[in-house]
Amino acid sequence: MPHLAPHLRHTAATMPVQNVQMVLPMTASTLPTTAPESPGRAEARATGPDMGTGTGTSTGTDVGTSTGTHDSVTGAIGETPLVRLNGCLGADPAPCQAFAKLEFLNPMGSIKDRVARHMIESALADGRLAPGGTVVESSSGNTGMGLALMAVLHGLTCKLVVRRQTSPEKLAALRALGAELVLVDGDLPPEHPESYNQKPKRLARDNPDYYFPDQHNNRENNETHYRETGPEIWRQMGGRIDFLVAGIGTGGTVSGTGRFLKEQDPAVRVVAVDVEGSVFSSHFHHGEPCQPRPCHLEGLGDEEMIGCPEFEVIDDMYQVSDRDAFLATRDLAHRDGLFAGGSSGAALWGVRKLVAELEERGELAAYGEAGPRIVTILPDSGNRYLSTIFDDDWMREHGFLEAD
Repeated sequence: MPHLAPHLRHTAATMPVQNVQMVLPMTASTLPTTAPESPGRAEARATGPDMGTGTGTSTGTDVGTSTGTHDSVTGAIGETPLVRLNGCLGADPAPCQAFAKLEFLNPMGSIKDRVARHMIESALADGRLAPGGTVVESSSGNTGMGLALMAVLHGLTCKLVVRRQTSPEKLAALRALGAELVLVDGDLPPEHPESYNQKPKRLARDNPDYYFPDQHNNRENNETHYRETGPEIWRQMGGRIDFLVAGIGTGGTVSGTGRFLKEQDPAVRVVAVDVEGSVFSSHFHHGEPCQPRPCHLEGLGDEEMIGCPEFEVIDDMYQVSDRDAFLATRDLAHRDGLFAGGSSGAALWGVRKLVAELEERGELAAYGEAGPRIVTILPDSGNRYLSTIFDDDWMREHGFLEAD
């Protein structure tokens, strides 16, 4: 079990700005030369992992030609833009400079395309996955979409264990890509043999030729973001970042990205956003997991401790309610035109909470007139939640909107 982080810091609020500003991917050669260097930034930039050339492709993936084409759709994964949050921050001028990385612009609509590509290509390369073999995994939908894509491209069979409570849009999309779905009751305790957590393990044990990526415990998940997402953000922000705010589901995104950014500048603070009912926050703040409770928010939290979260990378952790996450998700669409999913709303809520706490403690002035530079990550698209988060009747039925 990961160790409790030694220092807990920082938190947030509600507030906007005007005009969408897009921060496009930059190569290392185009980093601003006037950006102030904190101790260790220059050395970390020189000695860190290869930051690539802006193609966003993993080892073994064809990066296309000078014309900007790719040999397959996997070449279009990554190098997503950063967009400044304006209307969502609530005040003019805004008390911070907050930027959102639009991971829903990946081919299958989520950040999990990165993880699926890296895991499948690595497993094929080292023989853990045989050509024409079967991939089995549990997924709330996004990793499943990425794995289904890779199965199509590599002639594999994709078998996915999915909670029955998963949004209908996700289930339909998975079937459209040819994935075989094994639906399980999402209310079963994690130790139950038919649960979301245990079912794929049993399928893999019973079928030795199956490859089980195990996204919740396999730190190739984290390495994807250490090699791709973190370096992209560092380049796009010109090496000037104060906070990373990101959701924690499997833990791969916030851990891998946060670890890379901290290696470039140890002053970067990482805030993870968990969901109420998950065991992560209790472990982080008190050293032991709590009794889990079900939630409606997909993609964040877990019912049991898993292997991917690197708690030592995280400086603070918040817990968001379903209602706060969903209302913030709608704010992203209504105020900044960002049509994203529930975990993206949770990330926005986390940014607001962080800013509110900095303001309450009188620490905003320390970041200059423009305020702290905050990066958050919007993991997936709102297209997958049309019948839930973006449906007024569903929201009212579950108490997230006032009745007419």
